[in-house]
Amino acid sequence: MKESYVIGIAGGSGSGKTTFIKKLKSRFKENEICVISQDNYYKSRNEQEIDPKGIKNFDLPTSLNLDEYLTDLNRLANGESVERLEYTFNNESIDPEIIKLDPAPIIIAEGLFVFCNESLKKVYDLKIMIDATDDKKIIRRIKRDRIERNYPLEDVLYRYEHHVVPSYFQYIEPHKQDADIIINNNETFDVGLEVLSAFISSKLSESVDDVKK
Repeated sequence: MKESYVIGIAGGSGSGKTTFIKKLKSRFKENEICVISQDNYYKSRNEQEIDPKGIKNFDLPTSLNLDEYLTDLNRLANGESVERLEYTFNNESIDPEIIKLDPAPIIIAEGLFVFCNESLKKVYDLKIMIDATDDKKIIRRIKRDRIERNYPLEDVLYRYEHHVVPSYFQYIEPHKQDADIIINNNETFDVGLEVLSAFISSKLSESVDDVKK
């Protein structure tokens, strides 16, 4: 039996998932929310699929160790801690660290493909999709990949057109119908942030009451 309330948060690349979750997490104590990101479950470069032009495609569900992600998510939900080596997106200026995740009353499972696996979807108590228009997403993607991941602009644009967009329409967009809540992030996600924060606060109060009983 799960000990935690699990929230799945998905969205296309550049939709603003990471920023949203950082702001959400900052509203609560460290021991109240645990975030497990699919970004740290990418397979090694030599295991990635290659497109017709010989470019590795990291924007597929098969790019990730989803079975390992599911295992660790279940462990957290059942009260166990998890350790994982940080994935640094091939940025040589960053030294990867060992990430330790401790269980919490609220667990947030986030990533591009958190809704693509039926076994994963069964773990979630609440499913949320962060959405944005294509122009907003590509601008955010360019800024992120140039600054944080040290990718050349030409590479960013090629991957967006040939990997990101096809993957979004095949593996992410169809699952919008499965979401309990869709948060639009074209200009701001503030209203969605307030709503989810209030909901989580109520769940945390419930867990405290259960402990007192």
